[in-house]
Parts: sequence; structure tokens; C-alpha cells
Amino acid sequence: MRSTKLASLLLWSICISPYPSMAVLTDTLESEIAPPNILVILVDDMGYGDLKCFNPDSKIATPNLNQLAKDGMRFVDAHAPGPLCHLSRYGLLTGVYPFRANVGQWRLRPVIRSGQTTIASFLKSNGYATAMIGKWHLGFHEKGYDQPMFGGPVDCGFDEFFGIRASTDIPPYFYIRGREVVEAPSQPITANRSAGWSPIQGAFWRKGKIAPSLQLENVLPDLTDAAIQVINNHVQKKSTKPLMLYLAYPAPHTPWLPSDKFLGQSNASMYGDFVMMVDNMIGKVLKAMESVGMDKNTMVVFTSDNGPVWYQKDIQQYSHDSSGGLRGMKGDAWEAGHRMPFIVRWPSVVKAGSVSEQLVCFTDFLATFSELLDVDIPQGAGVDSKSFLSALTDRNVPESKPRSEIVMASGNGTMMIRNGDWKMIEGLGSGGFSKPGRVPPREGQPLGQLYNLNDDPGEKNNLYFAKEAKRVELKQLLEELKSS
Repeated sequence: MRSTKLASLLLWSICISPYPSMAVLTDTLESEIAPPNILVILVDDMGYGDLKCFNPDSKIATPNLNQLAKDGMRFVDAHAPGPLCHLSRYGLLTGVYPFRANVGQWRLRPVIRSGQTTIASFLKSNGYATAMIGKWHLGFHEKGYDQPMFGGPVDCGFDEFFGIRASTDIPPYFYIRGREVVEAPSQPITANRSAGWSPIQGAFWRKGKIAPSLQLENVLPDLTDAAIQVINNHVQKKSTKPLMLYLAYPAPHTPWLPSDKFLGQSNASMYGDFVMMVDNMIGKVLKAMESVGMDKNTMVVFTSDNGPVWYQKDIQQYSHDSSGGLRGMKGDAWEAGHRMPFIVRWPSVVKAGSVSEQLVCFTDFLATFSELLDVDIPQGAGVDSKSFLSALTDRNVPESKPRSEIVMASGNGTMMIRNGDWKMIEGLGSGGFSKPGRVPPREGQPLGQLYNLNDDPGEKNNLYFAKEAKRVELKQLLEELKSS
């Protein structure tokens, strides 16, 4: 595979690289350039304020992710395309806002259409080996556990898949390899809750059926081992293809099940302990890449699918703010529902210890990979994707068109638009898990919310009446973008 854009990018990085070993590379533009391996790590329900590299006051030790930030770039204004699991994953994989698709039907059918372009199918068609490990949550054609499960990862561009259909609190609980059920969920499992926590916190899972050999507390280690095996197999096969691995951990989403090694190790109770375990698992995967020499030419992207389930009472009790000072939580139109910790490490290209304020949405992966490889996205695909490659290189790329707006539907369907510093929510209330989710309009009261995030990142001062012209402008833009 040849890529003029990639060659130019790497030649530029060599010229400014702080690594002496890079200086020995010559004639870069005339040689075949090896595209980078790509590792996308998506965790589940981790808040903007859980990592010390985003929130110095965090009560949770996350040394591996903090080191990743030291070695790479932190994005401080990166957003999921929706504040719930299935919404976020759909946008990340397809480059399309989830409000444009009936993503809520994931229990009944695959929500990614047959033949629809994904980051996996795009990279695969451009010479990558592709693998997914972890939580899918975008639906299968389920016709019995003795039948192939079509419509999942291997039908959406991934060469291989090992993981689970949804969250580890949503039965039935079983592993899938490729299209095949590894072991049918034949045994009953009773529901579980943790005293002192809300119904959707703690060691919570729903009753249903579970595969006899699957243990919920072992899911994280099992997925970590599977990811490491993908890395080792890729090297052992001496493949000439770069690897794209999508590692979607179903944690620290409930059930919070830290192993004995992490119990009591944080200052944020069992949730913090579980976040520490997630960090440790990620560290194992990064170490595995380093041990086989893949780390030097791998773009690692880390983020979370949506905000945390962490209430005001939890902040008060543990002095830990999982949302890092942002308003709200999972499901919300407010910032904590969808503004995510986002880190990119790419040695010799991304400047270590750097910070970007570029507005980013998960839908942007597809366009970024397209620009990186200098290959057009198929017509009609990735309609909501904009490249953030220029932010990674801290270099002006004239043809790049940085994102200036985001449109999304909250957990209860309330529409939100962000444009520059301004944000409008079409309704009162959180739009999601924070109470109240909706507030009926009253005479003389605003019909929605308008905030200037530069002046008011905590969304405390509703300017709905005070800035009528801006509200009208955003309303018009929202309607244009919804119909585009």
C-alpha cells in the first residue's frame, strides 16, 4: 500500500522527531511506507474525571492510562456521538450520528446495515488485518445458540471477533467467537445488587441465563488474554499487513467486580477499585505490544463510550467526582454524559505530553483513517465524519476541515447541538439519567437550554432568553444538520 499523505506525514515527523533513531531514515517519500497499526480501546461508563491526567483530584490510581497521556496527546473536548452504549458504538464504527438510525433496535436485529461502511471494513479494504475483542452491543440475527449469529463484527469488516453481545449486566451471558456461540447460556443466574448503591451501581446484574463456564468476574481477564493473543498471532504469522484491533471492554460498567488484587486499593470504593483493574488490563495489552515490538508504529486511541453512573451523593461520600466538574452523568445531554477522556499515542508523530482543544466526535475515526491513508471514503458513507489528523500532528493540513459542531440525541431522545462555544438543548432537564430527565414547560419559563461552554463549562447559567439570536441561529443549524 502506498500513501503520499502518510509518507509526507512521516517525513515531517522525522524532521521534528526528538528520537535520534528516526534521523537515520532517508528517502521516505520514495519508499514504501508501512501504515501504522491501530489499537482503539473503548472502555464503558468511565467518566471524564476518573483519570488523574484529566482530573488531578481523582481518587483513583490509573498509572497505565496516565502514562499513555504522558506519551501522547490528551483531547479535552472529545465527545461520544450519544451518551449510551449502543449509540456511542454505532457512531464510532460507522461515522454516522446514531440519531439517523434506529439503533435502539439492537436487541431485535443488527443495527449496522449489511454492506454499510465501518472503520473495520474501510481499513480491511485498504490492506489491514482487523480484529475485535469485547462488547458489541449493536445486535445480531439470533436464531438459536446452535446457529451462526450473523450481522455482528465479522459481517461488519472484522476478520475475527471474540466477545459478548452486550453488557455484563444484560442476559443472556455467553461468549461468541466469529459467528459461533462458544457455549450456550444454559444455566440460570439470579439477579444481584449491592447494598448501599443505586439499582444500577455496584455488583449489579439482571437474572437470566449464563454459559456454565462463564464467570462474570473473569470477563475482563478473558478479554485481555484474547486481545494479547490477537497481537501475538499477528506477529507470529509474520503478516505484512498492519493490524487494526478494536478492544471494547465492558467495564467499568456494572457489575463492578474488581478482583482481590484491587479490592480496597482506591479511595472511591468498589467503583474506583474496578477502574484500577481496567487500567491494569489495558497496561497488560500495551505491554504485550511493546514486547513484540509493535508499539513504535502503532496509533493507540483510548476513550470511554459515555459518562459514568455516579451521583451527587457518591461525590459527597467519596470526595471523588467521576464527571470531573462537568454536569450530569450517563445518558444526559449535559456534558458529563458525552464529553469523554480521549488519548492518542503515536510515537514520532504525536507529540508526547501534548493537549488538544480541537472538538472531536467518535464519528471522526473514519475520516481520520481516510485522510491518514489518503484514500477516499466510499460515497455516501461516514456522512458525519471529519478528520482530526491535523490535530494529532499539530500541523496545518490545508484540506482538513476540523469539526465545529456536534449534533446528538440524548438518552431519552432530547436533541442537542454544539457549535463553537455554544450549546443548545431542545428541552429542560438532563435528557437522560440525572433527575429530572424532562421538565414540562411552564408559562414564562424557557423551552430549552442555551449555554456558553467557554464561560460556563458546568452549564449553570441558562441563556435561553438572554441570547435569543444565538438560540435561533442554533435552532436553524440543528434543523439543517438533522436533515442533511
